[in-house]
Amino acid sequence: MPGYGRVRRALPTELAARAQQPSKSAKVGILYPGMAAALPSRVAGLREALQAAGYREPDNIELIGRAAEGDPNRTAPLATELAERKVDVVLAVSPAGVHAALAASAAIPIVALDLESDPIANGWIKSLSRPGGQVTGVFFDFPEFGKKWLELLKEAMPRLARVAVLWDPATGTVQMKAVESAGNLLNVKLEILEVRGIANLDDSVLAAGRKGVDAMLMLSSPVFGTNPERIAGLTLGLRLPAVSLFPEFARAGGLMAYGFDPVNHFRQGAALVAKVLRGAKPAEVPAELPTKFELVINLKTAKGLGITFPTAILLRADEVIE
Repeated sequence: MPGYGRVRRALPTELAARAQQPSKSAKVGILYPGMAAALPSRVAGLREALQAAGYREPDNIELIGRAAEGDPNRTAPLATELAERKVDVVLAVSPAGVHAALAASAAIPIVALDLESDPIANGWIKSLSRPGGQVTGVFFDFPEFGKKWLELLKEAMPRLARVAVLWDPATGTVQMKAVESAGNLLNVKLEILEVRGIANLDDSVLAAGRKGVDAMLMLSSPVFGTNPERIAGLTLGLRLPAVSLFPEFARAGGLMAYGFDPVNHFRQGAALVAKVLRGAKPAEVPAELPTKFELVINLKTAKGLGITFPTAILLRADEVIE
């Protein structure tokens, strides 16, 4: 019968097109210990950078985001869920995220976005240039920043004597020890307040206010970085000058921030994710440090608190909110 048993040969151009198409959509798990409400803006930065690298939803990539809502007890189960989904790579945010991802799978590549700990001391990588294991990522050489935050506060408030420091124990001790060392150098007494998850955040800020300190410093943590409006509102209500790593805090009404935009952090991590998806092993993908830092000062808040910023600080600022 006509037509039966006849095999159509694919044209060369069709064969080439098929060869360029991935056999399956790559799956990227995003493990985020912070608030789900903050995740979309960060994922938007990740998505934009992945598109520039040739990965576009839903054509050849699927982004699977999971947020622990600031509850440290939820991070490990979410990491296990992503492993069970058989993701091709996990983008793990914070030391808690990396620990959980490593515990969930010994095989799935991990790209870390860790602003708080020393990845070499943790045993995650052997060196920035050649990580040598299951993990690569964007890490933060933190100790110098502890001194810079306190220096900025001291410059704006020459009589600064006591500072409350909010610290999330899930991030480890590296940044806390660095700030304690800076406090000794600058003759500033520090009151360390532990914040074990989002449920304790309000009480910790209120406790800082009750201690009668001159200012408050928030160390880096997804718990603090994903709730800038809430924290800024509390510090304003307490008339408590505060500084953070995250520029969003100052834009939301906090006094000052010196650090980098989390959205840019996700964009930078996307380039490493793309390399892993193309077949590179994390052991051979050099880890990176953040590339862009911002000093953001809220002059409106400063005036309300009776603080006059020296011209020298204002000239160094990347953004001044009036």
